[in-house]
Amino acid sequence: MNSHNVRNNIFKESLLNKDSFTVTCELVPGRGSRSKAQDRLLEFAEKAALKGNIQALSITESAGGHPALSPEVLGKDILKLGVDPLVHLTCKDRNRNQLESRLFAHGREEMYNLLIMGGDYPRYGFKGYAKPVFDLDTVQLIRMADEMIRGFEVAKHAPGGGTTLPPIPFFKGCVISPFKKLESELMTQLFKLHKKIAAGADFVITQVGFDARKFDEIIRYMRQNGLDVPILGNVYIPSKAIASLMHQGAVPGCVVTDKLMSLYEEESFLPDAGKKNRLIRGARLIAILKGLGYDGVHIGGSQLNYEDIEFVLEKSNDFYPDWQRWTKEFSFPQKNGFYFFEFDAKSGLNTDMAVNRNKNVPRKSGFYCFNRWLHKNAFDKKGCLYPPLKTLCRIISGRSIEKLFAETEYFIKFSCFDCRMCGDCILSETAFLCPQSQCAKYLLNGPCGGSIDGWCEVYPGVKRCVYVRAYERLKSFNEEESLKYNIIPPRDWYLNRKSSWINYFMGKGHEALKKYL
Repeated sequence: MNSHNVRNNIFKESLLNKDSFTVTCELVPGRGSRSKAQDRLLEFAEKAALKGNIQALSITESAGGHPALSPEVLGKDILKLGVDPLVHLTCKDRNRNQLESRLFAHGREEMYNLLIMGGDYPRYGFKGYAKPVFDLDTVQLIRMADEMIRGFEVAKHAPGGGTTLPPIPFFKGCVISPFKKLESELMTQLFKLHKKIAAGADFVITQVGFDARKFDEIIRYMRQNGLDVPILGNVYIPSKAIASLMHQGAVPGCVVTDKLMSLYEEESFLPDAGKKNRLIRGARLIAILKGLGYDGVHIGGSQLNYEDIEFVLEKSNDFYPDWQRWTKEFSFPQKNGFYFFEFDAKSGLNTDMAVNRNKNVPRKSGFYCFNRWLHKNAFDKKGCLYPPLKTLCRIISGRSIEKLFAETEYFIKFSCFDCRMCGDCILSETAFLCPQSQCAKYLLNGPCGGSIDGWCEVYPGVKRCVYVRAYERLKSFNEEESLKYNIIPPRDWYLNRKSSWINYFMGKGHEALKKYL
């Protein structure tokens, strides 16, 4: 029996308390183990611990895809000071085994609060660009952490298998990027949020944005769709330099419009370079989020000290009683941007009426139609080709001809779909677009948050996001909501370079694992 006493989780208690308004602040470690930058972060943490007005300090993991001090190292020091760390755990640099090891380590160190994300695509590191990993996506990693809460069951066939490990009381959050321009971008973000919460996400934090109507949109959508978990609004207070990078699209998922950028440029000529205006704007956004019914805020920004945060929190209390007055100050829509709800002219926000998404139905693709027909006849149990194909694959399985069969399958699918021969094909579930070859992060359960006007964050202007394309294809058949419910298990690398057709008919693919999800 495990006699370990679990410490009180102040952040969790605050966020689950409907009568409280939770505040977290984001710390961004840099490179080096004992630099002045790390000392400044700990100085910030000491003041936060002394004042007690911040419930958790969020610690990023290699922000921007660049190497930095691991968040769990700083988290240990922060925990000793008496503040709950909210540790970022991302999929970009570790395979599933290492992620499992990190979760065990977090449990051992009593760092139970996790913000689980895909992570920024790896950039320049030691002697060049790093290799992206993305062995799991956020939905799959959330599910792993959720299983550890109940006691992680080690598979019987694994070394030391057949046992259940002691439970770890993780409190795990995820991110939603509502500040999207296209219908296909926004809807796939919302669909993935359904998957994250179904997988076990306990709370949600929005991506950075400055559009009050979008903030209203996501919390209104969650209420209407029964997504009953706490949500924190992201209040980011940028410098002019960071705002300029966001405006250029250089910070994935973060939107600064021309109108907002002009405001920052005008304010940069003030004696303080516009800092006070930006702080006041942040305070007003906190007041708006509180008025909209958010459970708290996640504050971040470049070149901010603790005194700045204290000023913003105090001013937000002054602005809160009249919060509706400030909503129109955060009217920075993207040109021809899509909103899920109809506009409310009186408040400047949204009504409860969803827009009609049937006005713009994409044209059916002949190539997609053919593949749907072929798949239905060959791989659907009621298809006319299903019985002979199943018999053929069972005969070939395990024989010397299996390799030739797999290579023939690969040649066909590479020509049509840029196949990567993973041995466990999900083409029929992603509108015959392969995430293993056409998604820079190999994501199986929906898009990351970094797309820009429908373009992949890694290849803007070159490759469109595979899930934007999948949404459009599925919508042409009124099937786009299939992306909301279908959780796909992690890829099994044991099947790599094998025939996905044989694996499918032999019951070795991801379909066999879905019953456990």
